[in-house]
Formats: sequence, structure tokens, C-alpha cells
Amino acid sequence: MRILLVEDEPRLAELIRRGMVAEGFVVEVVHDGLEGFEAATGGGYDVLVLDIMLPGMSGYDIVRGLRKAQVWTPVLMLSAKDGEYDLADAFDLGADDYLIKPFSFVVLIARLRALVRRGAPERPPVLRVDDLELDPARHRVMRGQVELELTPREYGVLEFLMRHADTVVSKQEILESVWDLNYEGDDNIVEVYVGYLRKKVDVPFGAHTIHTVRGVGYRLGSAGA
Repeated sequence: MRILLVEDEPRLAELIRRGMVAEGFVVEVVHDGLEGFEAATGGGYDVLVLDIMLPGMSGYDIVRGLRKAQVWTPVLMLSAKDGEYDLADAFDLGADDYLIKPFSFVVLIARLRALVRRGAPERPPVLRVDDLELDPARHRVMRGQVELELTPREYGVLEFLMRHADTVVSKQEILESVWDLNYEGDDNIVEVYVGYLRKKVDVPFGAHTIHTVRGVGYRLGSAGA
């Protein structure tokens, strides 16, 4: 089993490498993000282990670039950051697992073996309604031939609506899926973001795909539906 380890702290990288080798892994180590990205795109690895904070190119950018290039090698990210948003960002970009430093080496090996058994994930399906297209793997939204620039929150609301296309969803359901579980503000924030989305997704194209169902919530469907 071949592992690519991208870690900019030489002593830590060597410690991890030795432990992996002792467990039977074949390990290649690089200390720079750009070099790591080039090695990863070359393929041939069973798992990629990436630090987030790297010189040249961050671990986040490496994952984003790999998934955009349709490289689906499983990725385990390492980070000293333990915020829930950092984990969410990693998974949203296409990482498969995440460990916070300092971590148990026993747990690291167990996670690596699990990823190897699982193999490369299937490419997430592209979501489509009429000529509106959302590609979760590339984190890209297109309306016809036009790429739309959405904020992370706008993207999250649109993705939720598209995953529930032709189904009426409530403001509370959107809040629970897209906002932090600890959010205690007014649920009218959903209405605000739906308004932002309409101005980017529908209005410039003369379309009407985001529908308000009064007293219930919202439904995303074909313009004529």
C-alpha cells in the first residue's frame, strides 16, 4: 500500500513515515504543497495524508485541485486546528477523513487501513434542474454556460434545495442543514439568503426555479413547475 505524506515539519514527517513503514506501508514524503499536488496528480497512491498548513499550496487547495481534476484518491487531512468549521471545510472540499494534532498513531494507522479498504470514492453526482447545474466535487454552479459566483452560505442553501428538488422544505430544515446547530437567530435569515440566491440564479436569466410556498417554505423545481 502506497501512501503520499505531505507534511512541512521534517521531524514529524519522519516520525510518521517510520511508523507507517513499520506497519508495512510504502511511504513517499514531500514537505511542500505544490510538490505534493504534483505528486498526487501523478496517481499510484492508495491514500494521501495532507497537512493543512503547507508552504506553496495549502492542504485545502490541494484537495480542491485534485477533486477538480477528478483525482479521487482518498485523503486524510492533518491539522492543529480543531474548529468545527475547519473540519466542515475539509469535508466540503472532498477530504475523506481528518485527524487533529497531536493524534494517536494507533488511530492514524486504523484510519489509513479503513481508507485503503474503502478505496477511491465515487465521484459525487452532479445536481441538475433545467439548465441549473451544481457540481459538488468541483464546488461549481453553472446556469447554462455561465458560472455563478456564490458565497459559501448561498452555495449551501442552493445545494440543499437542489438535493431536495421538487420537494417543499421549511426554513427550519434549511437552518438545521446549512447553519451551525448552535444558531439561535431569527429563521428569517433563510428568507434573506433565498432572496440573494434568486438575484444570482434566477433574475439575470429570466428564470423562476426557486419557488416560495407561503406558510410552508421553499421548493426548487423546473421553471414551468
